Amino acid sequence: MYTIRMVSGNDAQALLDIYSQYIKTPITFEYTLPSREEFQSRIRETSREYPYLVLEQDGQIVGYAYAHRRGERAAYRWCAELSVYLDQNSRGKGLGRQLYQTLFALLRLQNIQSVYACITVPNPRSIGLHRSLGFEEAGRWPKAGYKNGGWHDVLWMMKEIGPHPDIPAPFRPIREIPPEEIARILREAAR
Repeated sequence: MYTIRMVSGNDAQALLDIYSQYIKTPITFEYTLPSREEFQSRIRETSREYPYLVLEQDGQIVGYAYAHRRGERAAYRWCAELSVYLDQNSRGKGLGRQLYQTLFALLRLQNIQSVYACITVPNPRSIGLHRSLGFEEAGRWPKAGYKNGGWHDVLWMMKEIGPHPDIPAPFRPIREIPPEEIARILREAAR
């Protein structure tokens, strides 16, 4: 059985273990694995304002996904950038989709209108996941990063998850969302 919950302070090492599976690939542009303390700091910083989800199978963490601010300027408050990472043995089971759909529901409570994904090319699995969820190509940065002996393009994809009203409701940090609303969405995500 799979469950999705909000990240806790004790999750850093398990998430770092999953992230370590990507560090030698161009999927992430980091060259070296962050320390546990650095990763904990990143989790803490991100989860102050945005949802940071953990996916468990029978009590073991097999994936995670989170949203973060897309840009620093005030006008960007209604959009977010998303990331998802799955343990290698958990790919191809629809778990990335499940994490993203849960993120979408939480982000709507925060009044987020559009979400973005930054994908190193080639990455057909990630592109396929995003297309299947209704993301569209929004731009491409040719030769944006150098890793593993080669230059890699970055593909930006986006999806509208809100109606983009003429006057949007203010952004709500995740900490301001009533816990019972978050709990309801997480219960609905369990399978």
